[in-house]
This record gives sequence, structure tokens and C-alpha cells, in this order.
Amino acid sequence: MAGAWEFSLPLTPADLLRDGGPGRYVVQEVLPVRELPQALTAFRTAFRTRGALAVLQHFDPIYSLLHHFRVVGTDLKEDTLELMMQVVSHHSNELPAILSDSGLSHADRAAHLNALKMNCYLLSGLVDAFEMETGKSGSLEVDPGGKNKKNRTKTSGSLWDEEREPLLCLLTQVLQLDLRQLWGGLVVEEEFISLMTGSCYRILENPSIGLQKYRATREAVTHLLATALVHYDHMFSATLKITQMLQHFEHVAPAFAQAVSLWATEYGLKSLVGELLREIGQKCPQDLMRDASGIKGYATFITELAEQIPALVLSNMSVLLRHLDGESHMMRNAVLAAMAEVLVQVLNGDQLEEAARGTRDQFLNMLQDHICDVNSFVRSRVLQLFTRIVQCKVLPLSQFQSVVSLAVGRLQDKAVVVVKYAIQLLAAFLSNNPFSCKLSCTDLAEPLKKEVQKLQEMRDRGRSRTASAVTPEEEWEAMLPEVRAAIQQLFQPLQEEEEEVLEIEETVESTSEQITRLLRKLNYKSAARLTQKALCHFQGKEPFCGTTEENEEAAILGILKRLYIGSCSDETSKDLPHANSSPKTEEVVLEEQSQTELIKQEMLVQYLQDAYNFSVKITEALSLISKLMYENCVSVVQEAIEFFVTVSKFGVPQALLGVRRMLPLIWSKEAGIKEAVLNAYRQLYLSPSGDSERARAQGLVHSLSLIMVDASLGTIQCLEEIVSEFVQKDEIKPAVIQLLWERFTEKSQCSSLERRAAVMLLGMMARGKPEIIGSNLDVLVTVGLSEKVSEDYRLAQEVCNAISKLARNPKPVQGKTNAPFRLPQDHVLFGRLSETVSKGFAQPSSHWIPFMEAAVMLIYQLAEGAEEICAHILQVCSQQALEKLQEDDPEGSPSRVSHGASSLPTFLLMHLMSLVGQVALQQVAYLEVSVSAELRRRRVLREEEKTKKQSNSSTKKQRSRSTGNETTMEEELGLVGASADDTEAELIRSICETELLDGKHLFSAFIPLVLKICNNPGLYSDPALSAAAALTLGKVCMISSEFCDSQLRLLFTMMEKSALPAVRSNLIIAAGDLAIRFPNLVEPWTSHLYARLRDPCPSVRQTTGLVLTHLILKDMVKVKGQVSEMATLLIDPEEAIMGVAQNFFSELSNKGNAIYNLLPDIISRLSDPNCGIEEESFHTIMRHLFSYITKDKQTESLVEKLCQRFRTVRTERQYRDLSYCLTLLPPSERGLRKLQDNFDCFADKLQDPSVYSCFQTVLTRFRRAGGKPETKALAEELEQKLSACHKRGLDSAETCQEDSGTQMPEPAKRKPTDSHRQPLRTANRDEDFVTPPPRTLRNHKRAQKHPPAKKAIITFSSDEENSSEDDLLAELREEETPTKTTPITRSSARRLH
Repeated sequence: MAGAWEFSLPLTPADLLRDGGPGRYVVQEVLPVRELPQALTAFRTAFRTRGALAVLQHFDPIYSLLHHFRVVGTDLKEDTLELMMQVVSHHSNELPAILSDSGLSHADRAAHLNALKMNCYLLSGLVDAFEMETGKSGSLEVDPGGKNKKNRTKTSGSLWDEEREPLLCLLTQVLQLDLRQLWGGLVVEEEFISLMTGSCYRILENPSIGLQKYRATREAVTHLLATALVHYDHMFSATLKITQMLQHFEHVAPAFAQAVSLWATEYGLKSLVGELLREIGQKCPQDLMRDASGIKGYATFITELAEQIPALVLSNMSVLLRHLDGESHMMRNAVLAAMAEVLVQVLNGDQLEEAARGTRDQFLNMLQDHICDVNSFVRSRVLQLFTRIVQCKVLPLSQFQSVVSLAVGRLQDKAVVVVKYAIQLLAAFLSNNPFSCKLSCTDLAEPLKKEVQKLQEMRDRGRSRTASAVTPEEEWEAMLPEVRAAIQQLFQPLQEEEEEVLEIEETVESTSEQITRLLRKLNYKSAARLTQKALCHFQGKEPFCGTTEENEEAAILGILKRLYIGSCSDETSKDLPHANSSPKTEEVVLEEQSQTELIKQEMLVQYLQDAYNFSVKITEALSLISKLMYENCVSVVQEAIEFFVTVSKFGVPQALLGVRRMLPLIWSKEAGIKEAVLNAYRQLYLSPSGDSERARAQGLVHSLSLIMVDASLGTIQCLEEIVSEFVQKDEIKPAVIQLLWERFTEKSQCSSLERRAAVMLLGMMARGKPEIIGSNLDVLVTVGLSEKVSEDYRLAQEVCNAISKLARNPKPVQGKTNAPFRLPQDHVLFGRLSETVSKGFAQPSSHWIPFMEAAVMLIYQLAEGAEEICAHILQVCSQQALEKLQEDDPEGSPSRVSHGASSLPTFLLMHLMSLVGQVALQQVAYLEVSVSAELRRRRVLREEEKTKKQSNSSTKKQRSRSTGNETTMEEELGLVGASADDTEAELIRSICETELLDGKHLFSAFIPLVLKICNNPGLYSDPALSAAAALTLGKVCMISSEFCDSQLRLLFTMMEKSALPAVRSNLIIAAGDLAIRFPNLVEPWTSHLYARLRDPCPSVRQTTGLVLTHLILKDMVKVKGQVSEMATLLIDPEEAIMGVAQNFFSELSNKGNAIYNLLPDIISRLSDPNCGIEEESFHTIMRHLFSYITKDKQTESLVEKLCQRFRTVRTERQYRDLSYCLTLLPPSERGLRKLQDNFDCFADKLQDPSVYSCFQTVLTRFRRAGGKPETKALAEELEQKLSACHKRGLDSAETCQEDSGTQMPEPAKRKPTDSHRQPLRTANRDEDFVTPPPRTLRNHKRAQKHPPAKKAIITFSSDEENSSEDDLLAELREEETPTKTTPITRSSARRLH
């Protein structure tokens, strides 16, 4: 019966239900689900009796189970899988004996063949069914139902995960049999092999197959497919299938890469690698971009295959190169990564053959070309690849300079990720450079110069030896053209003037010598003529005989040659000693040695030149990378910090600048950046080399001391933060602290600079652990404030700063009100300070004032009764000044300030001014901070004691109180606390307003002197004195609002009119402090503060920028109106001032929509031609400001506003400025629609080529960004309208807007611009400094009706038709102001006339 039909493997399961023709097996009946268990039992029984052939009668039940697989119970599925695996295993064990039986009948062979195909078909069907079910359950794991998830996993995956690998091994066992016998010795049919391998591919389609727990399953699949490839010619089918799966299933790429590498190395299937790569290489790049599903799979496969078998990939690399020119950046990355792997693993070393070296250089050139790829991901990937190449030390030295140059160029890339990897590559170059551990350009230049000079000398010697070694024959060949020309002239008619009389000597020898001498003198014509005569005179005599030449010319030439060569040979033989040929051998040896030395020297020079060029490039990169440390991207900043750590280890001098530049990053809000800075300083300074603990401590102290040399105050504060962090974490050893104390007390020899640095470091450490100073306070006072303090006031100043760390208590613990740390008034510290300040007062020293300021600040921080101590110091110093004033000075020295018959040294008056100002400022700070805090602390203590007493009262009384009464009492307590705060603040304020400056107080005695100096700059002309008096005036104004109000006019007049930059800078700082303390008083003068942004002195502009930055960011100054002055600093010639402006706008951008709200006003003012801003400078400013516009709504709104402004502008310059601003906005669909909607606003301006070009740029950027088809159609329509209006000109533009009815406004008469827009004068009239009117007049003035003033400035307030003049000039609308408002009442900024 078995032989009567044949089982044909169907294409689909449904084919078995249809009649396939005579002799074809057809499923008779699909059993219902309820009958399947019984049918399965029958099959199991038949299997026990008949073995694997039982399937011939029981195929239909298993087929029915596959048909109903989704609804069949889990137990039945598992039983069926188990049974079929037993059947196939039994059959595979029986088949070897059956196949080896030579007497096997045709019927039995057909029966076993059908049984094998049926069993394998059913088993493969179960594989597919289980895989499909597993895939579905895996996709449902996101279902929130935990129970369903667990049950689904258990039913679909528990058994199958365990049986998958044994099943694959079973199928492999079947394929390893010689199955051709079942097919009559012919080839096994392809459908059967596809059936077996299809299970493998189906398993690999499962996304979870890449997990580590399925590693054994992947290996089983690999071996099964390898068996099919080796024994059953599965190459072609496998190539197509793998290619298809790579295209549709990204996750299979690593598995197939591992499998292909295994097949190529262990099974010898190397040709499969070529077939697969060729198939991928033949994919059209354009088709891949249209159907991007397969790109990632192909790219991953190529990359991982190159990592595992790079040699085989190299032999097939040519088929992949076409993808380097394709549009897919993933494929370009994959091919370039494959090249890099080949370079690292195959094409490395110096022993490469010529062809391999050429391939290596070709690959490197391709990689370098793609460092500048159009796609940022490709650029970053190539930089990563070069980093690996450099780290593996396989980059040839000849390629170093070019790759380094490219990496330095990528530091300015727009893509952050490219910049990051460029820094990594340069760091890798440093760490793996083959030149030197020290890469200082200065250190390398000197040896390079010496070796180049030595090489030149060796080359000169070599040339002289070469010249002396020229043979006579070579000399004759060089002379031959001129000799032949001279002979030819003999046979031409002789001119009279050329007639020469040559006498022939008597003998042949003398004549020969005469001819030779003429030849050596280069007198070829005379030698030839003499030879001609000798031929006639000495016929038959040597060397003038035996000539066989046909003509006389040839005969003369031959004689001359013999004579010259013969004479040279005779001379050479005379010079040589009468020995054998050994001297010639010695000369050859010397020549070879010198040539070898020359080659070595050339190599040395080339090596030094490469090292020098590399050092130059690294130095160039330092300046670029140092600017990247303040980028917004955290990873770039971290890479830049790490780079400077690496550079520092290689001794590049400029690295110290970068190490200092990273210091402010310790205040970064990003934890990653702050930790990177700490790690950098930890590596650079906390790990010094040394054999002992003492040596390491000395190295650490020396390194930290170097940073503080010429360091600014900001640098020292940053370093203090870092050192205190290290101290708190106990990372600084006690030996370091011990060494610092030894240096301070001069137990260890050191310079004054090192001693001062030791005190500074001790103070920094005390911030982390105050006990470092507290336990040695007596030592600091005794040594640092000794009688020798006048020799080094700077050391005493640092001692005061270190002691002041004791006053900085840590943050109080919640619920505890500890008393502040104070020392008694009679402490030896304050006695020494008073004595030192008083003694130094009368001595001229440039360092006394900074010391005095530190001493006064320390007294107010630590002393009980600080005001009494400072009052005593003031009295003593004033007494000394009076004593000096009473002394006569008849000579009238210019270093003295005279008035009448009395005079006072300038320095003494300057000391007095500084002392008064410092005491005044510290007194205010003492009252506002220390006294106020102490009052609050004592009040809290009293309230706590009161609460305790109340808690001890009778509980019955507490219970009798109602809830309402309790609430009322709590509210009353809260009100009492608030009113107490107000009372304390009012007390402090009244002291400052009424007591400190009245006639009873000490300050009142000095105020007339301060005002006199400030009001008479001609009488008191010393610059230092003027600066000190101005600063003192600002400090005294901090005391009382009444005094401040009375002196503001003087203060701002000095700020404007003083010719001394120091005075202007001091008053700007004072004005900034006053704006915070008395904002209502200073606000009307704000325009004068803004005016200093155009000061001719850079230091004043920088100071003003810093002060205004703080005031604006703290909302103490309104930014509307003059904020454009801050924008002009973005083009300041001083880089530091540019940095201030950039930092201001960067911080301002974090305050909501502040920059967006201010942009219209800035554009209005800066585009005014009378503003003085050049067009290119305007572009630079706008590029920076528009970089902060990132939101779509902001872009859309600005497009509309800018378009509307075209209606109001008057000049072509303003047209161009507005159109340029449109090009800076990021492309967006809404923005494009706004351009279309407002086309009429700018249509008549398109005749200007610059305006038209800007709009073309906008459309070009939009097309590059891509978009929806309808949006692209809108862009094309707009482009056509732009082109039409541009060609027609102004007249035709009116036709384009025939329905709009827009009329161009008539040009307005331009008023002269305000004085604050012009470059500032050195002095203004007194009328310019009229005190601004009271703020109460604001509403009154607004109520008055003013005629509209025509302004040339674009105000951007035209959206509000009823704006007042004040609004047009200065103020922002409420919705345009920064989100954080000032808590005080403000008025609009008015111009002062």
C-alpha cells in the first residue's frame, strides 16, 4: 500500500487537502478537536508496533492538530511534540542499517522515504506553530495583566524553550545521514532540504533569539545549516534567504555574522562570504534609501562580519565600495567600519608587501575623505574608527599629520557628537604618540634646529666628495658640447678681430701640455686651433699621428679627448700612493659609511620635524578645545576636561591655561561636569610621584602653588571650592597640611611667594575643616601678624583671609539656633590687627589698603564690639593724619596735597579715604547681616522658652480651648512673628538712616573731606586718590537712602565726566550695589549706567557689562530700551567683553521668553543707520541672538512680526536687515505659511538683490529640511511669486498686490538720534545731569496727550496703535517682560536732557 502513492512536500498545508493527481497522498479527513486525543493515542500505539512507518496510516491526526493548533490545549500540543520527536529520533537511528542493506526492496525504500518526509514535515510544522505562538505571546507581554502574562508565557514558551535545541540537534542528525540512498542514489530533493532548513530560519525570526540564554539554540541552528551547506548544496538558497532575512529582521544580523564566520573558518565555506557580500553590494543604493528596512540589518552584518573574519572581508571589499557613494549613511558607516577592522587586524605592521601597503593607504585615504562627510553620523563614526586605529598603533607615521589636522578641523563642527569624538581622537593621538613624552613646541624646536643644521653640513660634505670623485671621462662628457662648437668655428671664415697668433712649441710634449692647459682654462677655441696647427707641424708623431678619422674635425676632437683624459689620469696616479688597490677599497667603505650616517640623520630630522608639527597641531587644538568647555552639551565638556588632563601629562605649556579655564566649572549645576572637574584635579594634583609621603606632599603643594601664581580672585575662589571638597572627603593627607604649616612658620625653607601660597592653601582647606585654622589660631596671629608684617602686607592679608574662614559657620541644623562664633574684644588677634593697621597707615605701601580691608572685614566678622575696635582704629589714624597736616612743607612737593599753608602726603589721604569707606561698608553689612541675624536668633530663643512654659501649664486648660481658639492663637503667633521681623528690620534701617551719619557719629567728620575730594578733581588730581575717594563715596552712600539721594547726581556726574577709567569703574560697581540697596532711587539714572557700555576704555565696558548682567538677571533693572547696548558688546574687539555679553544672553535665555520678547526692540534699534552699527556687525549680533529661538511658536510669531515691519521701515539698509533676520529663523511649516500670508508686506522690496537673495535662502533651507508634499507645493508657489516680483521691479510689485490696497507710507523726517545712541563724549554739560523727575509724575504725564512723534527707529510697538511716546522709547509690554518681576515699583526709563 505504501508503494502505491508518494508523499509530495506541499508548498502550503492546504495543498494536502486537494487532489494532486494520481499517486499523490491526500489528507482524507481533518479530524475535529475533540477526536484528536484519541487519534494521538492510536498513533502512539501504532508507533510502538510499527515504528516510524506508523505515520503512513496516522498522518491525518497530526495534520489535524496542526490545523487546529490555536485552539488545541497546551498538554496535547506538548504530547504531540514529544511523540513526533520520538518518532523522528527512532527513524534516524534505524535508517543507517536500512540504508546499508543492499537487499532493500523498492517498496520498502519508498515506504521509508514517505515516512521520513511525513515525519519531518509534521515536525517542521510543529516548529513553525510553536514559534508563531511564542512570537504572539511575546508581543502581548506589554499587557498590564500580570496573570495573563505569566500564564501565556508558561503555556507557549516553557516546554518549547527547552525542546527547541534538542529538536534542532535531531534534525541535524537526520541530515547527517546519507539520505541519497532513499532517493535512489540521486540528489536529495531540494524541497526536503528547504523543509529542514526552513525550521532554522523560522526560529531565527524570533526577536528574542539574540538573548544570551538562547546561545545554545543559535549554535544548533548554525550547525544544522552548516550540514545542509556542506552535504546538500544549500549555498544558493542560503544566500538568498540570509539576504532576505537581513532586510526584514534587523536582529538576525549578529547571529548570521557569527554563523557565516563559523562556516568560513571551521567548515571551509569561504565562498559563501563572497556570495553574501556580493549580493549586498549589488543592492542599488537608491533602492535601499526608498526601502530603508534592510539598511540597518545589512550594515550590522557587514560590520560584525568584518570584526570576526576581516581577511575574507578584505578579499571581497571591492564589491561594497559602491555604497560609499550612496545616500545611506548607515551603509557608509558599515563599509568604513569594515575597512577599519581590516586595517587593525590584517593590514598592520611594517612587513607588508607593496600591494598590501597600497591597499592600506587607499583605505586610510577613504577614511580621511569621510571625516568631512556631509552626514554628521558618518563624520563621528570615522573619528571613532580612527581613535581605535590610533589606540591599536596601526596608523602609519606618514599619515599622522594629515589625520591630526582633520581632527583639529572637526573641533569646529556644528554637530556636537562630531566634536566629542574629535576630542577623543586627539586625546588618543596624545596617549599613543610615537614621538615623546614631552610635547612642548619650545623644547622640540631647539633640537630640531641643531639636527637640521647638522644634516645640512653632512650633505655639503657629501656633495664635495661627490664632486671630487668625478672621473675624467665624466668631465669630458660635460665639456664635449662646448668643445665641439669651438672646433666647428675653426672651419668658418675667420673675422679680422678674431685673429689669434698661437705659436707651436718646439717639442710634442710641450705642445701637448700647452693644449691641456688651454682646455682646463676653458679656452676651447684656442686649444682646438693649436691642435689644428700641431696636426700639420708634428705629422706622424704621437699624439698627433695615427688618426684614421675621415675628416679633420673628428681628428681634432679625438686628439683633444686623449690629451685631456690622459693628463687627468697622470695627475690622479701621482696623487695615489705606490700601493695596491686597498686605498680605493677604503674610500668605498668610507663612502658607504657616510651615506648610512646621512640616511640616519635624515630619518632623525624627519622624526623631529614630525614631532614638532604634531606638537604645533596639539597646541592649536588647545585653544579650540578650551572654548568648548562652556558648551551646553555635557559630554563635550567632559571630553574637553579629560583632554586637558591628558595634555598636561605630556608637558604642553599651554595646558595650564586650560586647567585654569576649567576651574569655574566646579560651580556647574550638572553633577557630571562638577565630578569631571574634581576627577581632573584629582588626577593632576592628588597623585604626585614620589618615593615617600613627604616627597608626594611636596609635589602636591608645589603644583597647587603654581596655579595660584598671578591667579585672579575668581580662580582662587574656584580652587578653594575644589580643595575644600577634597578636604571634606579626606583625600588630602595630613603630611600635606603639616608641610604647609612648616612653610608658613619658615621651618621649611621657601620663598615669600611659596609662604603666601601656603597660607592661602591652609585657608582653602579650613573651609572644608575649620579646625585646621582654629587649632592653630595662635600660630597664625603670632607669626603672620608679627612686628615684621610691614615687610609683607600681602602675607598678613592672606592670614586675615584664612582666619575669616572661622566665621563661616556651616548651615544650621534644623531646629537648632546656635550662637555665631565670636572672639572677645580683648583677644590678642584684634590687638595685633589694630596695631598693624595703625602703624602701616603712615607708611607708603601699595599693599597696605588690601590688607586693611581684609583686617577690617575680619574684625567685623569675629569680634564682639567690632564697631568700637574700628572706631579706635579710625581715631588713631585720623590723629596721625592731623599730626602730619600740622607739619610744614615749604617745598610744595607734588606728592603732597596742599591747601593754604598746610599739606598732607597723597598716600596718607588715600589711606584715610580707603579706611573710612571700608569701615562704613562693613558697618552696614554688620548691622544688616550679623546684628539682624542675632536679633532674630534671640527672638526665636525667647519664643521657644515661652512655648516650653506654656507646654508645662495645666492640661485641663489646654483641653478646654476650642479648635477655633487654637487656630486664632496660631494665626496671632504668626502675625507676631512677621511683625517682629518688620520691627527688627525697621530698627536696623532707622539706625542707618538717622544715627550713623549724624553729627554725633564718627563718620560725619569724614564726609565733608570725601565730598571735597570728589567735587574738586583739579585740586586733588592724583589718580589713586580720586579712585579711592570715588569708591568711598559709593560705600558711604550705602548707609543712608537720604544721603544717597543727595549725592547721586555727583556720583553719576563723576561716572560720566571723569577722565580716569579707575574712577569710572569704581563708581559703576558702587552704582550696581546701590541699585540693589536703593532700587527706587537709582532706577531713573539707569540710562547713564547703560551709557557706560560705550565707554572708550575696555575695562570700564567690561565692568559695566558684568554689573548690568547681575542687575538684569536679578530683575533689579528693566531690560527694555537700552538692552541693545548689551547686544553691541557681542562685536566688541575685546574677547573678554564679548564673553561677558555671550554669558549675559545665555543666562537670559533661561528666563522664559526673555530674548524672544526683546528681539524686536533690539532689531529696531540696531538696524537704525544712525546707531553706528555696521551691516556685517549687525549680522554677527543677530546670528548669536537668533540661536536662542528654538520654539515653533516663537518662530511663527517672529516671521509675522518681521514681515509686518517691512511696511514701516524707510531705508534699504533696514530692508536688508529684516530680510537677513528671516534667514536666521529655523525652517518650519508654520513659518512658511506666515511668509505666504504676509507676502504683500515685502513684495515691493524684492527688487533689491540682497533682499531677494535672503528670501531665496529661506526657501532653500526649507527644502533641505524636507516636509509634506503640500508644504513643498506651497514653497514652490512662493518661490514663483518671489521670482516674478523680483523681475518686475517696484512698479510691477503693485500689480502683484492689486487686491491688497496696501499703500507705502511716506518717508518721515528723521529726528536726530538720542544722545545715548551716539559714541559717548568724554564730558557732558552739567545740564545733562538734572535729577530725574519724581516717580509720582508718571501717571500725570501719561494722561497728557502728546502729538505723535515720527521716529526713524523701528519700534515694533506698532501692533498697539495707541502706544504712548514713552512706550515707543523704552518700555516692554507686560507680556514681553521677563517672567520674574522685580518686587518694587518701577517707572519707565526716561532719557535725560
